[in-house]
Amino acid sequence: MKAEFWHNKWASGDIGFHLNETNPRLITHFNKLKLNRGSRLFLPLCGKTNDIAWLVDSGYHVIGVELSEIAIKALFNELGIMPDITKKGDFYHFSAKNIDIYVGDFFKLSRDVIGTVDAVFDRAALVALPKPLRVDYYRHLAKISQLAPQLLITFEYDQLLMSGPPFSVTTQELNTHYQSSYTINAIETVTIEGGFKGKVPATESVWLLEKAK
Repeated sequence: MKAEFWHNKWASGDIGFHLNETNPRLITHFNKLKLNRGSRLFLPLCGKTNDIAWLVDSGYHVIGVELSEIAIKALFNELGIMPDITKKGDFYHFSAKNIDIYVGDFFKLSRDVIGTVDAVFDRAALVALPKPLRVDYYRHLAKISQLAPQLLITFEYDQLLMSGPPFSVTTQELNTHYQSSYTINAIETVTIEGGFKGKVPATESVWLLEKAK
């Protein structure tokens, strides 16, 4: 899946993947990360998610990466904040109090750019990627986050019935790529009412990934 796909989505306003509220799974399960206030949360492929405002208001520092500059300009506009914008390597860095967003390619992001990561919240990054890219995603996220704990949301459905995104990510796939580095804890699985597009049965799952001891 090429960058052009996502640029076109944001340019045309075709952003059905964007929630107009804080993700309810985040609110319900965030405390399972056991973080101190002031901790640094990394949100990959963050878009203009309302989760950022909720986390900052709750006393945390948010670091995000997003391909679309349109999305990040919209994010700060909706927050009512004028960010500082600087060039940092391959990225445009949008910053404000307790918010650092990097506009550019996630796979070019480094630990040196984002700094310390205390935890990861992945609501819509992994499921936005087709399977070949997900292999690289697993490796790169683990590397730049230094195996920080993750609160992860996935969907599972018959991929033959819908092309995605969001893509189906099975428990087996998670185990294949994460089990050697993390303890994988299933937190919650719910059936999506009406399925995807009103016709594809699907479930939504929440996972807590903690560095294996």
